[in-house]
Amino acid sequence: MRIAILCLQGAFLEHEQRLQQLGVETFRVRQLADWLQPKDGVVLPGGESTSQTHLLHDLQLYDPLRDELRNGLPAFGTCAGLILLSSSHLGTMDIAVRRNAYGRQLGSFHTTADMGEVGSAVPMTFIRAPYIERTLSPQVNVLAEVDGHIVAAQQGAQLVTAFHPELDSDTRVHKHFLSMVQQRSAAHV
Repeated sequence: MRIAILCLQGAFLEHEQRLQQLGVETFRVRQLADWLQPKDGVVLPGGESTSQTHLLHDLQLYDPLRDELRNGLPAFGTCAGLILLSSSHLGTMDIAVRRNAYGRQLGSFHTTADMGEVGSAVPMTFIRAPYIERTLSPQVNVLAEVDGHIVAAQQGAQLVTAFHPELDSDTRVHKHFLSMVQQRSAAHV
């Protein structure tokens, strides 16, 4: 299994460490030539979604990324990655989001919550996080809520979290993503 990690900004190094801890080969995507390598899935880390969108366009990565996602490439978006996958950006997940929903950096917090099939008491670190205001189709499966707001969801081969699981030692969210990648690979053999 080989996972691409979008490395335009954000906590990509921490995602890389979590995946390598689970024995997964990763590679960094900083330009189109990187993206064109064989891959089984992609991680879209946190950062600033507007800047990442501009960089995706400037680096000619926007259309190739969107096209592969629409063709079923498994994706895991955290924080800004959640925003990028939403209906208002790449448009590959049927979700409407509220950016910076938890306020400025000082509004950052840590909690635990149940996350459906991923498990109970999943640690969740929120940093100027968005949340999902609403789902736009029945294909979106809500996995977790915090204070009445959707903070994790899955649609097909795409997983999003408003929080940063890469910043905690718990690897269950990353394992869930890898199981999604394996399911897709098995279905296409």
